[in-house]
Amino acid sequence: MRIASKNGWLARVAAAALVAALACAGLAGCSTSDSKGAGASAEQQGQSQAKQEAPATRTVTDMTGRTVEVPGTVTSVATFGSVGVLNAFVECMGKGDLIVNEMPANFTKNDKWAMQYKFAPQIKGEPVLETADGVDMEATMALAPDLCITMMEDTAQQLEEAGMAVIVLKWNDTEDVKKAVSLMGEVLGAQDRAADYNAYFDGMVKKAGDRTAKLSDSDRLKVIYGDVEALKNPHIISEWWLTASGGQSVTKEKHQKNALEYTVEDLLAWQPQVIFSSNTDTAAIYADANIASLPAIQDKRVYAVPTVAHVWGNRTVEQPLTVLWAMNKMYPELYSQKELAEDIKYFYSHFFEYEMTDSEIDSIINYR
Repeated sequence: MRIASKNGWLARVAAAALVAALACAGLAGCSTSDSKGAGASAEQQGQSQAKQEAPATRTVTDMTGRTVEVPGTVTSVATFGSVGVLNAFVECMGKGDLIVNEMPANFTKNDKWAMQYKFAPQIKGEPVLETADGVDMEATMALAPDLCITMMEDTAQQLEEAGMAVIVLKWNDTEDVKKAVSLMGEVLGAQDRAADYNAYFDGMVKKAGDRTAKLSDSDRLKVIYGDVEALKNPHIISEWWLTASGGQSVTKEKHQKNALEYTVEDLLAWQPQVIFSSNTDTAAIYADANIASLPAIQDKRVYAVPTVAHVWGNRTVEQPLTVLWAMNKMYPELYSQKELAEDIKYFYSHFFEYEMTDSEIDSIINYR
């Protein structure tokens, strides 16, 4: 009996222990499950909070002073007007893949802007948003870009009235390029890239200034930019880069507004020693009997200005390269072609995220 009683007690203890163990296991399981649930809930709450913190839209001020509401994150961009200039601003921010429209016919009638298809290959075959009659609003609204960019205020108003978010870039003074880049950095969430570019811009201009600082006035070559066949300079910005590269612009005093027209008599009186031509047909310039006596013609110093993302002599984020390229053409002893090639390669790799081949670089340096 005593043995039996002891066995029964042991059985009851064992049963109680088993129940306790099962209970603990159950509690542990519940605890683990609750912990996982709590963790997931916290993560979800964090994601929800992050979404709440990232605004659906932001307000920016464009270069005309307009207040514009833009998406918190821009995922598509359409450009209107001077698309070579505008695409280059987007591409320079490392955001060329956001451009959703093809270039209009005046940019695709020849291969002058062919590099645009290398910087932003996805645009080829995409909708064309402008015709000879202006903006194709039906095509634009069907495409519904997050952001439109233009340099024309009337176009901006038209797009805005159709419900589009649109910013206007303006470029009147040299410093405006950096202001425009800063605005693009803000709008596209690339502020660091914009600050990097602006520092690079200043650094390259300083390099050119340092290299040419010891040139006397008599050593500085007399230069002109534009189409000397048509007797015009399309952009006043050229007066800045001609000077920044170490030249003496013969049109500087006469050039008081954006486009400049002059006469053959003016050109013959100015006697430029170097012609930086916006017209790539340099053979026709050399063959023009009316200007055959110019030093630039006599010394075979007519150089066609490159077009890469855009025309280097006009308004473009590539302007620092324009300064360096012009300095090399005028003063190769101060800045070699080898160094120019290295600077071109770095610029497009660093800002446009495109690796130039040696052949592409040579075709830029010796543009024709």
